[in-house]
Amino acid sequence: MDDARRRTGCPKRMVFGPCGGVRDDGRCEVAEHRCVFLDDPAPHWDAPAPAPAPPRPGSLLDRARTRPVVLTDLTVAPYDPASLRRVVAVLAPVSNGLLVGEHANRPDLPPTLFAAEVLDAGGRPWTTLACRDRNRVVLEQELAGLAAVGVDGVLCVTGDARGPGVRPGVTQVFDLDGTRLAALAAAAGLTVAVPESPDAPPAPRRPARVADKQRAGAQVCVLNHVRTPAGVAAFVAAARRAGATLPFVAAVAVYTDERSARVLQRFPGLHVDDAAVERVLAAPDPREAGIAAAVAEARALLAVPGVVGVNLSGLASDGGEDAGARVKAEVAAAIGEGT
Repeated sequence: MDDARRRTGCPKRMVFGPCGGVRDDGRCEVAEHRCVFLDDPAPHWDAPAPAPAPPRPGSLLDRARTRPVVLTDLTVAPYDPASLRRVVAVLAPVSNGLLVGEHANRPDLPPTLFAAEVLDAGGRPWTTLACRDRNRVVLEQELAGLAAVGVDGVLCVTGDARGPGVRPGVTQVFDLDGTRLAALAAAAGLTVAVPESPDAPPAPRRPARVADKQRAGAQVCVLNHVRTPAGVAAFVAAARRAGATLPFVAAVAVYTDERSARVLQRFPGLHVDDAAVERVLAAPDPREAGIAAAVAEARALLAVPGVVGVNLSGLASDGGEDAGARVKAEVAAAIGEGT
């Protein structure tokens, strides 16, 4: 898995590509050329993986053995522990896990410190660790730190690249890709989650990528947004045929206004139900309609064989982090009541 295997022409220097951001027309997320993995598939993972770490008692994966679970995106004001405590206080009572993101345009506290703050506030963090801004040594340090503070799990991603004008002059590292990072995380004794984008090109190859990531050490796959639950069901079935046996957490789009909806619609590599978006935005009370749409989507996804939980994803509101947290908490509580 050395540097010699990196794909020439991939701006993210991936070996086990493609990333989840391939555009619908096959263009690279970063550069104006066709994704270099579309015509020449990535190699299969063929290195040994360590035995998976058992889920922590009471964690999302532990609870998923017997009931549906909710993993909620944690959106807080950057570098603001008070904001973090307020949002965690709203979301933790109704969520089985809180997903801490890694955003190119919203840097925040270092992952280990962020996770410790979430734990101290009463949440159960699943920390996203991206390869964009850290070389392998720093990634190994963060993995050791996350294991030491006791996170429920780590979501291993290659990471979104910075677009033009976002922190110009700041380098992007990409020593590793998400699959190789997953192997390092498993070796560090962490419970490992990986993402997949079922609708991003080359869609027919993505189910096998899930099986490869499982062989590298992944224990759960968090899916990106898919337009319909039927699409999720087809993808999970294809992943099973490709050899993946891990459970899936499916994304639920949470939006209640123009901004929170359009951010999801514009993001490369994912698809939301555009007709549902327009119905919510045209409703007399878009907040109420958006919550109802998210709950309905969640219940439909939880009926898909192999899906053990949902990820409440998105800003939820243009009213700020606290308002968004209240929307997601209402969605999570309604899902819990229905299951």
